Amino acid sequence: MLPLHHLSAIQIRDAFLKGDISAVQIVHHFLSRIESYDDALGAFLSVLNARVLLKAEALDKKRARGLPLGKLAAIPIAIKDNMHIQDEITTCGSKFLAHYRAPFSATAVDLMEKEDALLIGKTNLDEFAMGSSNENSAFKPAQNPWNLQCVPGGSSGGSAAAVGARLCSIATGSDTGGSIRQPASFCGIVGYKPTYGRVSRSGLVAFGSSLDQIGPLTTTVADAALTMEVIGKQCDYDATSLDLPAECYPLPKELEPGTVIGVPWHFLENLSASSRQNFEEVIRVLKDLGAKIVEVNLDLLKHSIAVYYIIATAEASTNLARFDGIRYGVRPPECKTLEEVYDYSRRMGFGREVKKRIMLGTYVLSAGFQDAFYKKAQKVRTLIINAFDEAFSHCDAVIMPVTTSGAFEHGAIHDPLEMYLQDIFTVPANLAGLPGISVPSGYDSRGMPLGLQILGPQMCDVSIMQIAHAYERATQHAKIPEAYG
Repeated sequence: MLPLHHLSAIQIRDAFLKGDISAVQIVHHFLSRIESYDDALGAFLSVLNARVLLKAEALDKKRARGLPLGKLAAIPIAIKDNMHIQDEITTCGSKFLAHYRAPFSATAVDLMEKEDALLIGKTNLDEFAMGSSNENSAFKPAQNPWNLQCVPGGSSGGSAAAVGARLCSIATGSDTGGSIRQPASFCGIVGYKPTYGRVSRSGLVAFGSSLDQIGPLTTTVADAALTMEVIGKQCDYDATSLDLPAECYPLPKELEPGTVIGVPWHFLENLSASSRQNFEEVIRVLKDLGAKIVEVNLDLLKHSIAVYYIIATAEASTNLARFDGIRYGVRPPECKTLEEVYDYSRRMGFGREVKKRIMLGTYVLSAGFQDAFYKKAQKVRTLIINAFDEAFSHCDAVIMPVTTSGAFEHGAIHDPLEMYLQDIFTVPANLAGLPGISVPSGYDSRGMPLGLQILGPQMCDVSIMQIAHAYERATQHAKIPEAYG
């Protein structure tokens, strides 16, 4: 048998179910890899050694007694550290919550544990999920496993780095404007953002409530589909959860006959030469698979970054108002008034990027500016939704690159606007509530991974997963970085 970290999550589960390996052996293998590599990689903020070993021992006893085992049995899974695991620390990558212990588990986490997943640790992220590079973590930056001088993407950079380096088989991420798909592309793995409401947000510390969505980062599309079968369920604790039955994700070997793929060429006109070459190769592969390629008009998406950073910061300023030093954070003894507590707690607890977004969000919601900015942004958001609806009347899915280029070096981008533009191809899906997946599509001239993004209409999660699976089978770009093999 291949080394465990060369196997997909499904292959690890199947080996455990057959009795080829024990859950304890699986845990020791991946804990050893974390110990060997994570000091340099910075993917984890905490490793749940005792907890995961106890679970593994219980799973081995459960198998020995012949009891039914779950869909995720013995699969090592990491959780982004803005999602609760009961009785464990949830920091959100912020000093503000450095000592906050979660009183309950997120619904998605609870569903995975009930299916016998092995929760191995909490992964690094940009503070409160605000960033595109993982350089905004209050504790340490995460590195890209393909090149430690480069960023792994953000905000789910720790999760992407952990899966990319095969320190775990699956990791969760949260996607507010591309924070699953962009780091997945940078790290050469699969990242899936479900339809808004398909996965419960209960137990996810909110950034932008109308944009956030939990999803998996995996090494294969099949592993992402398996995870979605487990976590894509209605939840009474989340008012935005879709009241729909859980879906099955069959993945046929071939592309569905008659599949039509839309390409918004005008929106993509500023692609770099290497990204355009890679994208044109993607189109060739899809044509060979039998897809019909048509051009669609999504020029309106050029306004998506402006709309996103008005709506997202407005929602962030509202959500983060609860972090006041009274209910959460540190209340220093020398503070004598409520105003002093607020000032000290937020000034010392929040990082620069979080403060910037809170101030911008408060500004766009303030009297005199709400109509000029926030309400206008919501109107343009509706136009973006309508533009996608029109595009999907002509095609089954829309494709575009995940990012404008491969991963950039740490410290390479200083201009905030340039950093925000890293998400130009990913934020439209969040504004429209669409499902989107990032699949490895090759490498740039430096050998850094590139990703293909496939978007589908709302609640068409299964069909875009099937398109991604057909493309993955035809190309097989995903592989382990040499240093972690």
